[in-house]
Amino acid sequence: MGTAIEAGEGDDWLNWLAGDMFTGESAEAAADALAAENDAHVSGFSGAEVNGYPGFDVEVTTDYTVGDSILPGTESQHAKADATAVIKPRCELAESSDPEQAVGFTCDGDEAPIEIDPDDFELGDLPDASTLFSVHLAD
Repeated sequence: MGTAIEAGEGDDWLNWLAGDMFTGESAEAAADALAAENDAHVSGFSGAEVNGYPGFDVEVTTDYTVGDSILPGTESQHAKADATAVIKPRCELAESSDPEQAVGFTCDGDEAPIEIDPDDFELGDLPDASTLFSVHLAD
């Protein structure tokens, strides 16, 4: 992701926007919640990188056994699955952006950029994370 400015002291949000500061805490909690909704639990979770983008490897194990099956000896086994989720930034800083002034973002080629003015800023002004990032399964 190209930018017209360099991230300096106090500009950590630029690194966050580029996907460089994801810790995985929220991702792990979301994986735990989704697994629990499906009578399973997260049995492995780690950070990953796919084609230069940050992501997370998750392994899930069912809380129940396979049960009666046509395969002998599998009745007491638990099903396991794993996947890698990749996070891709959808937005880039507009070429004219300056962190001391209004900052503009172009997202997925949208003609109307998102603008954030640090002098007139409220937390509610931030776009939703789904506007800034896409998440998809790599495998």
